[in-house]
Amino acid sequence: MVQGFNDYPTFCRSCQSATMASQLLRLAEESGLSPGESELAVNPFDGLPFSSHYYELLEQRRALPIWAARFIFLEQLESSPNGVVLVSGEPGSGKSTQIPQWCAEFALARGFQKGRVTVTQPYPLAALSLALRVADEMDLTLGHEVGYSIPQEDCTGPHTLLRFCWDRLLLQEVASTRGTGAWDVLVLDEAQERSVASDLLQGLLRDARLGNLPDDPRVVVVTDPAFEPKLQAFWGDPPIVHVPRGPGRCPTPIYRDTVPTDRVEAACQAVLELCRKEAPGDVLVYLPSEEEISLCCEFLSREVGTLAVPGHPPRVLPLHPGRGQAVQAVYEDTDSGARKVVVTHWLADFSFSLSSIRHVIDSGLELRSVYNPQIRAESQMLRPISKCQAEARQVRARGDPPVFLPSGSCLCLYPKSFQELEAPPLPQPRMCEENLSPLVLLLKRRQIAEPGDCHFLDRPAPEALMQALEDLDYLAALDDEGDLSDLGVILSEFPLPPELAKALLASCEFDCVHEMLTLAAMLTAAPGFTRPPLCAEEAALRRALEHADGDHSSLIQVYEAFIQNGADKAWCQTRGLNWAALCQAQKLRGELLELMQRIELPLSQPAFGSEKNRRDLQKALVSGYFLKASGVGPSILPE
Repeated sequence: MVQGFNDYPTFCRSCQSATMASQLLRLAEESGLSPGESELAVNPFDGLPFSSHYYELLEQRRALPIWAARFIFLEQLESSPNGVVLVSGEPGSGKSTQIPQWCAEFALARGFQKGRVTVTQPYPLAALSLALRVADEMDLTLGHEVGYSIPQEDCTGPHTLLRFCWDRLLLQEVASTRGTGAWDVLVLDEAQERSVASDLLQGLLRDARLGNLPDDPRVVVVTDPAFEPKLQAFWGDPPIVHVPRGPGRCPTPIYRDTVPTDRVEAACQAVLELCRKEAPGDVLVYLPSEEEISLCCEFLSREVGTLAVPGHPPRVLPLHPGRGQAVQAVYEDTDSGARKVVVTHWLADFSFSLSSIRHVIDSGLELRSVYNPQIRAESQMLRPISKCQAEARQVRARGDPPVFLPSGSCLCLYPKSFQELEAPPLPQPRMCEENLSPLVLLLKRRQIAEPGDCHFLDRPAPEALMQALEDLDYLAALDDEGDLSDLGVILSEFPLPPELAKALLASCEFDCVHEMLTLAAMLTAAPGFTRPPLCAEEAALRRALEHADGDHSSLIQVYEAFIQNGADKAWCQTRGLNWAALCQAQKLRGELLELMQRIELPLSQPAFGSEKNRRDLQKALVSGYFLKASGVGPSILPE
């Protein structure tokens, strides 16, 4: 048995079918090699002996509910008549970590002659987190055999076989003339999140619009059971792999009689009560917005130190996109054994499974940006989460293998009738809530002349598509035939909304590229301000960064001060600034500058603060955002 496993790399290069490879993998992983024998087994992906740590993680992987469906999945992947396989399972069942590894085994059996395995995620942080975990489980080096691609960070190389990426980034690659690079298997994970990119990628794949697809590709769509019927109908009844439910039992939700007037205070008090009871397990708190997450973490950080509990005080950890790579702290083991209290929002509805969670506190609400095409503006909407999201949050209290602790709890900070009467069954499709101008620009780039003819899981409103076409026409991105103009092709190259990309291009004419690059990066990155000032001193320091011309100039001034102070984290903290967001803006600015240099667009010298630069910057902004301009008085009316 060991002899066969040692010959695995040679065998895979010569094997002619994925079935034979999967049978060999089955024999290898069922051989029961112990860590002491690890030097006899060779990793087929890099040819090096497995470490003892690999076998420790392998035991944990075997405890995951999805492991029981492993060989069924490989068989379906090999034999699917249309090359599509659906995988349906609950959060925490191991889908996001194990399916990519099995797809890599399948592609390895084909010799990687056509490409590699690409796994999409609806959130960049989820792609980063999964790449770190999967590289560890596969005993491979991150950035070599396993990598990730997220905005402003590409951790891949020429030998990368398994790549995790943000779904919108893959969509941008698809639209680019530079192509996507070949792949054997594409895994669309968390399809129930209904991101624009995920929905559109499925539509393009179904319509076979991707001309540079390799021969005989495989597409794996991973979803929550609640979304399974819709995907099954969309893909024409493909084979489905059902993941068994985990062995743990979900606690019965406890509902409040009324909705609290102060959600943050109610959530904090519930956490403190759990800590006083010394109930085992970590705590996961769901709040609607990043601002409320920050307020909750600040309050708990002050209060947990005063609790009379044995051992070290609980560790409070925020989890939201503005945290950047710092979110990996939620996975770190505390040497002191202190309880972790993770405060998050919709980001962790289906992603970021934590095996040690045993208590969930759910506000039942989410804050989302919703675009109104009639007024061409976004608004923040506070609304109930879907029934699917509520069930996913309750499942978190069960814990994930291999850690099953007793006596979990799920406290819902709302009445049961609130969920039953007001919550929709599934999350709202983002396709129906976002500005469709970037989407239509991408479809035009792919030479799909009529966006209305594309297959969508949920078709956008016709008036929303028409308004997007009108906006692109006003921006001169379309020619007289309705195809992309030369300007439209350049606009589609930028990872920016079309109107912001147009303002950036206009800055070349008005000689304010330096300032417009900064503004574009600051507007695209996570918010630099996450909360109001906490004290008078902090408020005074922040006021010193404000600019008399308004928010846009203030953002430029904040960034310039950030760079002048060496991107110092302490400097940001004393002013209540989001250090991770400003670092993200710095990376994005460099990426935009590199793109402009590649296209050979003219640049300009810094001139922020001068009267001429002030007027030029305003002209550049109006060139892109003229549809949002307003005025008062008869002077704006045509004579």
